[in-house]
Amino acid sequence: MDVLGVRVDNFEKKEILEKIGFFLDEDKFCQIATINPEFVLQAQKDEKFKNILNNCDLNIADGIGIRFAFWRFGKKLKCRMTGIDLMQEILKIANKKELKIFLVSNSGGLSNYEETRTAILKKYPNIEVHGINLDKDNTKYQVQDADYQILFCNFGAPFQEKFLNSLKDGKIKLAVGVGGSFDYLTGKLQRAPKWMQFFGVEWFWRLILQPKRIGRIFNAVIVFPVKILTKSK
Repeated sequence: MDVLGVRVDNFEKKEILEKIGFFLDEDKFCQIATINPEFVLQAQKDEKFKNILNNCDLNIADGIGIRFAFWRFGKKLKCRMTGIDLMQEILKIANKKELKIFLVSNSGGLSNYEETRTAILKKYPNIEVHGINLDKDNTKYQVQDADYQILFCNFGAPFQEKFLNSLKDGKIKLAVGVGGSFDYLTGKLQRAPKWMQFFGVEWFWRLILQPKRIGRIFNAVIVFPVKILTKSK
């Protein structure tokens, strides 16, 4: 479905995991994005970002606002999956298949790649994990020739999607932008209680933990719904 000009794929969780398995069997670069209201709003003012999203191999709905957008236009969203949930599912597959992954961590973030690597290996010991810490505004480091099946990047939108898209001529099979997922894995951030996740109000939990996100949260829970409500079909 098209949400303010951004494609959001509507698949069951089983179908999403099947596609991921298919991507990992393919001998080509595939990019996955988790689309939330912030992504959609950013895409309104960044044409390059919008084009990258609309050309991703899979766009998964993330954020209660996307579910609301589906309702608004008479559709039912089959599956909503956050970045951390998606990353965990991919790590399960990687652990089972004993794959190699590469982590590109924001050097200005809470969790560096070494800490994230340690957290991953505690839970998924069959994965070979390497990585690097990079400044999201200076991503000249190239990993196109790296011999890894999966690459995760936590720069946040639109930086991570643009960086990952720049790797499409390399050997990486699956590239995924996962936002704050590294911080959840390392325990630097705590996930919202289950009931908040169920009702889609994780944004309120993030606001409590990180008050500086107030502007981003306002866009997601006020600006985005208003744009959806006022848009004709």
